[in-house]
Amino acid sequence: MYDNIKATYEAGIVTITLNRPEKLNAFAGHMRRDLAEALERAASDAQARVVIITGAGRAFCAGADVKFMSELMERDDVDEFKRLLHAGRRVLTAIRQMTKPVIASVNGPAYGAGFNLVLACDLRIAAESASFCQSFVKVGLHPDWGGTYFLPRMVTPNLACEMFFLGDTVSPERAFQLGLVNHVVPDAELVAETLKLATRLRDAPAKSIAAAKHAVYMSEGLSLERMLQYETEAQLQCFQSPEARQRVQAFLERREPRAVK
Repeated sequence: MYDNIKATYEAGIVTITLNRPEKLNAFAGHMRRDLAEALERAASDAQARVVIITGAGRAFCAGADVKFMSELMERDDVDEFKRLLHAGRRVLTAIRQMTKPVIASVNGPAYGAGFNLVLACDLRIAAESASFCQSFVKVGLHPDWGGTYFLPRMVTPNLACEMFFLGDTVSPERAFQLGLVNHVVPDAELVAETLKLATRLRDAPAKSIAAAKHAVYMSEGLSLERMLQYETEAQLQCFQSPEARQRVQAFLERREPRAVK
């Protein structure tokens, strides 16, 4: 369906691949819009339970294609640049608003918008060859794709400033230490480990996962009292769900729970 985005579905797991490997999957043309559409389709697919985002070739995403950006600057095409920014916002909104867990499977460098796309995902697993960089300062641009929202909530303000101001590369080990990724695995094991994680999420109770995801992100701007109210409402919904009833029974019977359609 798309030129540089590939979406595949298998057994409840949607894998969206940034597919411009000859340019390290850098965003150009309609690539941002196509990624947003692929995510929105996955969000509305009742059969899809988990979404994986990864890159083709040796990179996750090098951010914006600087040559493409230069062409826009030469034409002083501010309107097209605004459309690109809007498409990036669509991507982040789709990830955060969908009820399904989204995994970033980082197979190589994730720079600029690529880094912030990783941060937008719910869970992040990185290969040993991955690297991360807030590279915007190197071309005189401002961090976008939610970077100024995500990063200061994950690390201390001085570390966020260091990454934004200097644009130094962060190793996967350092990213793990800072809590920017959940796991670091050998390159050869990334696909298998990502699928293992996705399968666990696919087989988990969907209502419980969706409610917990909503709570995590909603809590960023709400009081304890409001969160306690939400927890009560969400817990009552889960309590009355077929999945919870079946899993409670399975626990008591000391057996594996059966999937509930």
